[in-house]
Amino acid sequence: MTDDSSRAAPAATHAPAATARPVHAQAPTAPAPRPRRRTRFATQVLLLQLAVVTAIVLLTSAVFVGIAVQRLEREAESTALAVAQSVASDVDVRAEVARLSVDGTDLDEEALAGGDLQRTAVAAQQRTGALFVVVTDDRGVRLAHPDPDRIGEMVSTSPDAALRGEETVSWERGTLGDSARAKVPIYAADAVAGSDAADAASAPGSDVAAADRPVVVGEVSVGYAPARVYDTLLRDSLPVAAVAVLALGLGVVASVLIRRRLDRLTLGLQPDDLASLVQNQQAVLAGVGEGVLAVARGGRVSVCNEQAAQLLGLGDGAVGRLLGELDLPEPLVALLGRGPARPESTTLVVGPHVLFVDVRPVRREGVDLGRVAVLRDRTAVEALTRRLDAVGAMTTALRAQRHEFANRLHAVSGLLEIGRVDQAKRYLADVLEHGPLRYPVKHADRLTEPHLQAFLGAKGVEAAERGVLLQLGPETLVSGSVVEPGDVTTVLGNLVDNAVHAAVAGGASPAWVEVEVLDDGRDLHLSVMDSGRGVDDEHGLFARRPSAELPAGAGHDADPAADPDPDADPDQVHGLGFGLPLSREIARRSGGDVWLASPRGDGHGAVFCARLVGAIDPVGTASTGTDLAGEPSPVPTPRSTP
Repeated sequence: MTDDSSRAAPAATHAPAATARPVHAQAPTAPAPRPRRRTRFATQVLLLQLAVVTAIVLLTSAVFVGIAVQRLEREAESTALAVAQSVASDVDVRAEVARLSVDGTDLDEEALAGGDLQRTAVAAQQRTGALFVVVTDDRGVRLAHPDPDRIGEMVSTSPDAALRGEETVSWERGTLGDSARAKVPIYAADAVAGSDAADAASAPGSDVAAADRPVVVGEVSVGYAPARVYDTLLRDSLPVAAVAVLALGLGVVASVLIRRRLDRLTLGLQPDDLASLVQNQQAVLAGVGEGVLAVARGGRVSVCNEQAAQLLGLGDGAVGRLLGELDLPEPLVALLGRGPARPESTTLVVGPHVLFVDVRPVRREGVDLGRVAVLRDRTAVEALTRRLDAVGAMTTALRAQRHEFANRLHAVSGLLEIGRVDQAKRYLADVLEHGPLRYPVKHADRLTEPHLQAFLGAKGVEAAERGVLLQLGPETLVSGSVVEPGDVTTVLGNLVDNAVHAAVAGGASPAWVEVEVLDDGRDLHLSVMDSGRGVDDEHGLFARRPSAELPAGAGHDADPAADPDPDADPDQVHGLGFGLPLSREIARRSGGDVWLASPRGDGHGAVFCARLVGAIDPVGTASTGTDLAGEPSPVPTPRSTP
């Protein structure tokens, strides 16, 4: 016992050390379960349609079979009743049964098995194909039976109804199995036959005595086996089965076609993908600042966000309508209608907006889905660009004026230093009268308003560089000061630039442009006439022309110093992109307008007029210009158009 304990102690001593060792063995990692592959929505629809079609076909077939079975059963019962009535009405049968039904008469089964009654029943059975024809007496004892051994026995089913004089039909189980059977009473041969006797006996006030009522002496039971009843069911069901199979096949084909069409219409996308696309589309269309107009392959608008409807003036009912039904610019309809093979861009003037339109085709897996037009409103940018051009021109003119004014000051300073005060006074008087700078503008002294003087002076320099003389007309008179320099310089600059282009393209020598500026209260009237060839198309003059139709050197992106083609159409010389439409829209915002006063005349080309409402302060004094000492005042920064 002690030895065992001593041997166990070392083992117990070493046990903790063994358990303290780290176990480095790791359990095998179970493979990650594969994600269950979802059945495609189109496949689910196909399976559902197939299940529905199959259920309908099976249900219809079952209903037909049920109706056919009921019809066959009714026919079998009617046939059994007719056979039973025929046997029960036989005179010999009635007489024989009446004889055998007398109380106390002994039945000889062997004689009955070979007697006339048995032969009559067997003959009727064989002739009609019945399962059995059984004749009984008034107690229900068999007098005739297909199995002679059962003659003299009681029938297996109740004969009470027939023995009461009732004709019955039913499905019952007897010694020969289930059958559709009819039971008909047999009346005595000397009784009134049929239902006529029964009606006569039961009629109110009838004189027929109770003793004269028909006497039931037995019954005839005729049955047909189910095999005989349903022998035509299979033959009758074959056409139905064929039609059911055909209907099922058509359902399968239609379901497959619907699945393919669903795949084609949804581009193979699942409902989750479609829901995500709709959410993303709404988020993008509502979040971007540009207008988006999408047209399906058939030319019907499928997407039109709020910004696009506002820029194009379409209202809320644009989606779902054809392009031809909407009041859209013809260039935009052409781009969206012809389906460009590659992205195309153009610039359009729609109402008061200058729009940059980017049209791109949309394709997925080689399928043409239509076109998408992105509309960006560049009205403010274009107006700002033209105003900056005008400010740049005035800045250039003021810089030249400053340089020239410094030279004049040096001259005055020199005259004063040498003591020639009178000459200095005359020199200053000349500067006060004509300004510190001699612009290449004829009759420049007719205009004293600082903004217009500096701006037309700068335009005169540009025109002179192209060989065109800029002159002020005799009706020029501005007594107020300009309060909308941005609008004035934009409209006047566009008209003067177009007139210079027309004068150069006209080929007249000398080429000239005449400008008349006249204020009337708060309104400013402008008139620009050139020496060009005039215009022929007065209606399309203010329409935006595609860039492909513009002549060389024309358009809003053209170099102002570039000369147009001398053989260019005069209408295209004046229709230089969207300068005229933009000028008209700027003028119309405040209630004014820009129009063509004369397409051409004797000795001159086109005459354009403009009226800018609220552009002049009639009572204010000029805020810029030259003071009495000839010092130029600072030019205010043009305001943006409201």
